[in-house]
Parts: sequence; structure tokens; C-alpha cells
Amino acid sequence: MAKVELKQPIVDEIAANVDGAQSVVVVDYRGLTVAQDTQLRKELREAGITYKVYKNTLMKRAFEGTDFASLDPVLEGPSAIAISKDDATAPARIIAKFAKTADKLEIKAGVVEGDFYDAKGMQAISAVPSREELLGKLLGSIQSPIANFARVISQIAEQGEGGAAAEAGAEA
Repeated sequence: MAKVELKQPIVDEIAANVDGAQSVVVVDYRGLTVAQDTQLRKELREAGITYKVYKNTLMKRAFEGTDFASLDPVLEGPSAIAISKDDATAPARIIAKFAKTADKLEIKAGVVEGDFYDAKGMQAISAVPSREELLGKLLGSIQSPIANFARVISQIAEQGEGGAAAEAGAEA
């Protein structure tokens, strides 16, 4: 069996993982301890993110003809990829947060919703809150004026009742 035939299933696996992905983040994992790597994998898995280490040449071959082909220049040295099909900012957010405790972990680059971002761009994307957080903030900002209006109306009603009771007491 030729080497190409042995490697084709791995290329197909990578291609299947990135098919329909919202984002792919390439990281340099050199220097992580086994415990740190295990913890990172656990956090990513809990968020529904696929994290794997593949050979750069196999990733390049799998990325051919996709938006992720722009990652080819950063596929040098040891590389791992984090793939998210649901939340576009989750891989960058989780990896950047984890990198604060594991300074050896480094984001090389990424593709988010079809756009290539270098390491600095990925740091900026990691600051973007998740979709749920953004929806919560939006809902809170929509509810705030309504809640304030309801409070004002309630206070006016209470003052009106208190004024009516005082007038009733004065008439007696």
C-alpha cells in the first residue's frame, strides 16, 4: 500500500472536520505540560470544539480549495487546530484565556467565518463575548428602559394613593 493511500483517510478526516466550520484556529502547543494539554483539551471539548494535532502537510492538503487555505503560511513547526462549527469566537476565546496561565501556548492565526486573521487579529477576536453573552446584554439593555418606566409609574401611583389618603383624612 502506498504512503498516499495511508494518508488519504487522515486528509479526509481533516476535511470533514473543517467542512461547515465557523472558525479554525492554529496554535503552537510546544512547551505545554501533559497536564496543561489535558486541561486545554477538556475545556475545548466541553465547548464543543474539536482540537487535534495533525501533520502540517496533511492539513495543507485538506485545506486546499477552502477558505482555510489561507492558513498555509502559518503551518510551520508543531501545529494543532481547534475547530468550531457553532460559535465562531469560542476557540480563540478559550485558547487566549488558557494562554494566560500557560504562557507557552501561542495562537498562530485563524480563519473566522471565512476571513483570515493573524495572531493579533485572533487576540482581538478572543475579546468578543459569546453569542449568548451578547444576547443577554442586548436583552438587558432592552428591558432596562421598560423596567425604569414601570418603576416610575408605580411610584406615581403610590404617591397618588398616599395623596388621596391624606385628603380623605383632612376631610374627616
